[in-house]
Amino acid sequence: MPDGSSPVTRSSSVSLPEIRHDWTVPEIQALLDLPFPELMFRAQATHRAQFDPTDMQISTLLSIKTGGCPEDCAYCPQSALHEKSVKAERLMAVDAVLTEARKAKDAGASRFCMGAAWRSPKDHDLETVCAMIEGVKGLGLETCVTLGMLDAGQAGKLRDAGLDYYNHNLDTSPEYYGDIITTRTYQDRLDTLSNVRDAGINVCCGGIVGMGENETDRAGLIAALATLPTHPESVPINLLVRVKGTPLGESEEVDPLDFVRMIAAARITMPKSRVRLAAGREDMSDETQVLCFLAGANSIFYGERLLTTPNPQASRDRKLLDKLGMHTTGISV
Repeated sequence: MPDGSSPVTRSSSVSLPEIRHDWTVPEIQALLDLPFPELMFRAQATHRAQFDPTDMQISTLLSIKTGGCPEDCAYCPQSALHEKSVKAERLMAVDAVLTEARKAKDAGASRFCMGAAWRSPKDHDLETVCAMIEGVKGLGLETCVTLGMLDAGQAGKLRDAGLDYYNHNLDTSPEYYGDIITTRTYQDRLDTLSNVRDAGINVCCGGIVGMGENETDRAGLIAALATLPTHPESVPINLLVRVKGTPLGESEEVDPLDFVRMIAAARITMPKSRVRLAAGREDMSDETQVLCFLAGANSIFYGERLLTTPNPQASRDRKLLDKLGMHTTGISV
């Protein structure tokens, strides 16, 4: 038996799972329908074959340009088209962003993520973001940005600045997507992901649970992610944060165990990806988060705020991770 004197590493007796890109919606639906103990066993076995089960990667997220977005994403308070939308602000100055990055590093983050509420970045704004990326990299942090749609040339500029990851979520299944967003297509999102991948930048791509989708749509989201030509290096699974004034502000709550099942399905179908327990943790019990960790989530956002919504207090996260014997090594994919 382990005596707790050294970090636990994955067992050499656990066989490496097959990496597949041909998952079907019925196959993933069958996973989601498994008896909960069986699903958790499969997810944990897959997780241990690729990762140290006690390691948690920590990222911090900063909104560098808030509000005023012309898109109509039904979940997002930054849309200028929604009632009580977040007030539009200017792009932050580079020095102010680097100050926040230093704080994040001091708090234990290994990756600093920057988000801007744009449909796509303008060239002069992209130059400023590139300066931010270079500055954050100079602090010894990994960098991630989410700026909306990118063409190939813009992706190349971000690569040249040293960007490590680009976040661009699929949000939901292709079939349900039109019920959530009408100002850009699913193919627009796939095209941006292709431009990012072709530029040699790691991909961060996931979705949101709790937007009124049915079980087939949830399986469809996982299928869309798991059938990408290369699996995303990071897969954030978000629980909808219901914001008053948005079209989804009164959505029904998601059963916690159904959410855990989504984490497990992501882990099983994308074995090598970091599965991030992302938005919605503020409303989760410690017990729900622990089940997500057991199901294969091995990354969280750390800090008291995401882009515009609350996140658990850093002290709460530290207490929970310490209680579980988890460690944060800064190791990332």
